[in-house]
Amino acid sequence: MGSITRTIANNLTTDLGGAGGINFKNLIINGDMSIAQRGTSVSGIIGGSNGIVHSVDRMQLAILSAGTWTVSQETDAPSGQGFTKSLKFLCTTNQPSIGAGGYITFMQKFEGQNLQYLKFGTSNAQSLTASFWIKSSKTGNFIVELADRDNVKFNARLVSINSANTWEKKTVTFQGNTTNSFNNDNNWSMDLQIWFGTGTSFSSGTLQNTWQATQANRAAGLNLQLQDTTNANVYLTGVQLEVGTSASDFEFLPYDVNFQRCARYYRYQDIIFDSAGTQGVTAHLIYPPMRAAPSMNWWHPTRTAANEKFVYLLSNAARTQLSTGNVFFTNASRWGNWYNTSYANWAASTADQNNGVYTLLEADAEL
Repeated sequence: MGSITRTIANNLTTDLGGAGGINFKNLIINGDMSIAQRGTSVSGIIGGSNGIVHSVDRMQLAILSAGTWTVSQETDAPSGQGFTKSLKFLCTTNQPSIGAGGYITFMQKFEGQNLQYLKFGTSNAQSLTASFWIKSSKTGNFIVELADRDNVKFNARLVSINSANTWEKKTVTFQGNTTNSFNNDNNWSMDLQIWFGTGTSFSSGTLQNTWQATQANRAAGLNLQLQDTTNANVYLTGVQLEVGTSASDFEFLPYDVNFQRCARYYRYQDIIFDSAGTQGVTAHLIYPPMRAAPSMNWWHPTRTAANEKFVYLLSNAARTQLSTGNVFFTNASRWGNWYNTSYANWAASTADQNNGVYTLLEADAEL
């Protein structure tokens, strides 16, 4: 049994990835933008200062006083590179004069326990290289940054869009931080952030190209300012962050592997409830381990009344009505029964009577 186990483990780096193999070198999850559980487009976005995933899994838009935006998954991608999807940010209402503290950035957050091999806080701290494909409707300078949230330290590089509406590959390298280490837990310890616009609070200083703590230095030299132009847009794909001082080819993962990595942070499922019985309708759910106990949201195509919500029954515990945002299970207890409080309302339509009761359940454990 031991030799079989070792053989399976060894083959993970050769069989799954074809010629290149897979070693999960990329800290970024879903960097090819292929997974979009929440939907392919969300419009009317005006806020989310700490970053919110709107469409493509794990890809967050952080925005403050920087206009109105649409986030979408697109099929536009650089030719001949193996990518079939990209992430698009579109400014639908501009902010001609951004406030001092305003900003518009792309970000992906990392758990501290996934960063320990970087050896930050020691003399062996690893350098990191970020690479990605980008296309923008405007030319100018933007910022690529690593942000250490445990120690409030930032390391930024200035990068240029050279040709408008043209796919360009960018590569930047960050030296490791020998002074500060990351917490070894499942919380937000670091993020990769790409700045497309900002005010003077983050840009009035001097770019340091090292780990530093002054906010005004973080985006110094940025002049792209996508938020000042209606219909300005930017596309991203092939986002990779890996150990080393040079960029390697993008690590493509099988779709199912990529999906499971995303599902640690977010997943939804369609539920058809059993329409037999008179006291209510129930469904039994089992989720794989998520990053943390998730918040739960539910919705139904036609039912919105308060008495049409569900209640959660765990073992023999008392029923409690589910409301948006309730945390109802932990990683140690990932199952439960959903029980509808008003079966008559759900069975009011012929479709419900014939096909069972339909709803969507969303489990969100994003950083």
